[in-house]
This record gives sequence, C-alpha cells and structure tokens, in this order.
Amino acid sequence: MVTMSPETRNPATLQFDVAVIGGGAAGLSAAVTLGRARRSVVIVDSGEPRNARAEVVHGFLTRDGISPAEFLSVGRAEAESYGANLINGEAVGARRFGAGFEVTLADERVVSARRLLVTTGLVDELPDVPGMDELWGRGVHHCPYCHGHELFGHAVGVLGSGPMAVHQTLMFRQWVDDLVLFVHTAPEPTAEEAEQLAARGIRVVRGRVDSLQVVDGHLAGVAMADGSVVARRSLVVGPRYMARSELLTSLGLATTEHPMGLGEFIAADAFGQTAVAGVWVAGNVTDLTAGVVAAAAGGMMAGAAVNGDLTADDTHKAVAAYRESIALSI
Repeated sequence: MVTMSPETRNPATLQFDVAVIGGGAAGLSAAVTLGRARRSVVIVDSGEPRNARAEVVHGFLTRDGISPAEFLSVGRAEAESYGANLINGEAVGARRFGAGFEVTLADERVVSARRLLVTTGLVDELPDVPGMDELWGRGVHHCPYCHGHELFGHAVGVLGSGPMAVHQTLMFRQWVDDLVLFVHTAPEPTAEEAEQLAARGIRVVRGRVDSLQVVDGHLAGVAMADGSVVARRSLVVGPRYMARSELLTSLGLATTEHPMGLGEFIAADAFGQTAVAGVWVAGNVTDLTAGVVAAAAGGMMAGAAVNGDLTADDTHKAVAAYRESIALSI
C-alpha cells in the first residue's frame, strides 16, 4: 500500500492497491479479476455508461438480451462479492504521488492507489443532424453486430459522414434488403464502390440530409436539403469515437488517431499498459471498436497484468527487506 507522510496526506484519502476509474464492462471485469487476486480495489464510476440508451446488450455469451442497467447491476454485485469498493462519483484529476497515484473526485475526496486502471470508455460524436440525438440508441444505430440482426426487415438508411460509409453500408446489407446510402458529407463513392453498391441492390441518394423526421418517438423518414423525404424506419451512422481521456491527459498521455479515421484513443500494449509506468487502460478508451464482451475481456487481461506488476513490486520489496534482515543479523 502507498504510504504518505501525515503532513501531505489528505485526511479524506482512501487507499487501495488499484483504483479502477470507470465502472462499465471493462472496469468491472478488471475489478473481479483483481478482487479474486485478493487485491484491494476501488471502482470510481460517474454513472454515464455509453450504452445507457440501448434497450439490450447483444453478443455477450450467456448475457444476450440483458438490459444495460441489469448488466451493470449484476457486474457490480460480482465485483463487490470479491471485495471491490464502489464509489459513485467523477474522477476529475490524477497525479503521481510517492510510489503510486492520487485521484481527486469532484466532491474533493481523494483516492490513493499503487496502480491506476482507466476504463472510462468513449464518447460518440454524432453527425450534426436534427433528430439524431433524440433517436440515438433506438432508431439510430452504428454497430452491425450489435444491431444488425434486429434491423432485419426494416427499411434502413446509412448516413454517410466519413471515409467508411460505403464499407458500413455493405456490412449492413447482410441483414437489410431495403437499404439506402445517403452520401451526405461522405466522399463520393468511387467507380468501384458504385458498382459494388449497385450489385448489392443498394440505392444511393446524393445531397445533404437536412433532418430526421420523428413521429411518436420513432424515425419516419430522412428529410433532404432539397425538400424531398425518403421514408426510413431505421438509420445507421458512423460516429467519431473519442476516448474519454481527460484523466489520462493529466498524467501526460496524449490520444492517438485511429488508423482508419474512426476517432482518437489511448495507445497501450496488448495487456493495456500505457507509456506511463503504473497506468493501464482497458475497454473503449483504448479499443474504439470493442463491443461489451471484448471490453470485458480487455478488462480481465489488464487486471491480470496489473496484478502481475504488483506481484513483482511486492517481491522486490520482500527481497530488499530480507537482505536487510540478513545484514543486520551478521
């Protein structure tokens, strides 16, 4: 455990082996792994899960169809069963302190930990189209493996907003027969892409989208800038994924642009270790395309890596103490 002198320690400081910042799938999975390793763990969660608007979670073996709220409730209970401490609050700052770190919360509480594991996820930056935010997570979707199966039989549109628009459209064709690509602000399809779209029976609508028509809380159509309306039941978009990286930035870590132009993430090795010693990441903050099950797997890997690092540190200290005891006995 990190030790601090009474003169410099905040009296409200809570001390742990590991502070996990973010209580989603990655953070809870890491906490379970660390708790099973008998590490003292605290999870600080601001209560803003990315998938809060979604009705259910898909693609998670044995948990398919569970609501996001129930998923988090079950995950919290599992983490607590292994001794994890849960703090509902926002981490607003972090600094290296002694051999570990201090994390300051919005309510001025301070958490001290030997290691940090940040699993704060990402923010979806949606295209600036009226009606988009209102329907996000219900009539407006983004992930073919999360939502494609449920869109079977729908009249679906894909809103082009980046270089992956054609790729995304062709992916959703696996589930959708009545599919329209709204070019909007995406690059004009190349000749090869236009041939691919035509071969799959996908209609291309050029021009800017003006707004989404919402009737009784559901998507009814896509209104174009020229006044025309294309009836659609669901819409697919490609948000720009931006890692929630403020806490990591304060520790000297900068975001990296995704090679496919999808957004910005915090780079780390295969086990989640960042360029800053003692700091790990897992989930969408470092893997922009990870679904819930992949985020949970990343949390388990990072949790195991953090425990391994702590074990090495414990052993180093034990050897030093052992040598000192031997020297004193001579």
